[in-house]
Amino acid sequence: MRIVVVGAGVCGLVAARQLAAEHDVVVLERAGAPGGRLATTRIGDAVFDTGAQFFTVRGEAFAAQADDWVARGVAHVWCHGFHDAVDGYPRYVGSAGMASLADDLATGLDVRLDRMVFTVRPGEAGWNVVVDDGTIVMAERVVLTCPVPQAWALLAESGIELPDEVARREYHRTIALLVALERPSKVPSPGGVQFDPSDADSPFGFVGDNAAKGISPVPALTFHATQPWSAAHWEDPPTDLEAALLERADPWIGDAAITAAKVVKWRFAGPIQPWPEPSWRDSSGSVVVAGDLFAGPKVEGAFNSGLAAAAAAAAAPSSFA
Repeated sequence: MRIVVVGAGVCGLVAARQLAAEHDVVVLERAGAPGGRLATTRIGDAVFDTGAQFFTVRGEAFAAQADDWVARGVAHVWCHGFHDAVDGYPRYVGSAGMASLADDLATGLDVRLDRMVFTVRPGEAGWNVVVDDGTIVMAERVVLTCPVPQAWALLAESGIELPDEVARREYHRTIALLVALERPSKVPSPGGVQFDPSDADSPFGFVGDNAAKGISPVPALTFHATQPWSAAHWEDPPTDLEAALLERADPWIGDAAITAAKVVKWRFAGPIQPWPEPSWRDSSGSVVVAGDLFAGPKVEGAFNSGLAAAAAAAAAPSSFA
């Protein structure tokens, strides 16, 4: 079958890899690089993970993937917890930044970047996936792994309706501050400070030292504002956000001179209330919706949702058969 996967985050790439063994799979991604929140940014010599800061492993399927990454040097163990919360579980990071994990998953796939899907419409042989430049990619089945509000909009002309209890689920927002320094920061060993991201009284949900993680050759800090603060200040001008976050970040910067700073926004940072099933499919079985909403906000949740989406897309009967 021809299968189109919309979204080249972890979920979409895992689904595509599973399906590509037996099907003709095309991945369409609106951004200029795969990964979604597995995002790594460079400012001068400084390298920052801007979205997901690390990943942990609980299940056997993801453990096998993590072991493979470590064996090939794609990932390494950063630490086993932060401060008093050391719990023995390895915190893994991409050895060249978290985006390198997505690059690895994308290897060998037909991933088409800078392709923003406009809509999904019925076609003669199944579905017409329409890109915003007017290009049409025909498919027998479609797997949507973008955030659910975007998936809902893409299905507006399809005749398929997502259940309200799925479509109306909301996402946290997170504002990130990236700061490059001329000398090491005051972030304590192992280079990370973790707080409750829902606690408005905490300065940040997470503070990460990318040099301590082993991905930046120079001091480079990533600060994730808490969810309440991010929601309250989402519409503030970028200069105001930068000034406010730098003030909050001062204890970890100390007297080190700042060589660069940048604000990054994550509109769909993670589901507020995940859906209990790992994916959703329409009654015909020809459209599957998946992503971290369906299996939890962590990297492993997106991975597991991708596996479930591939199984649903390959096995389900199609009304277009």
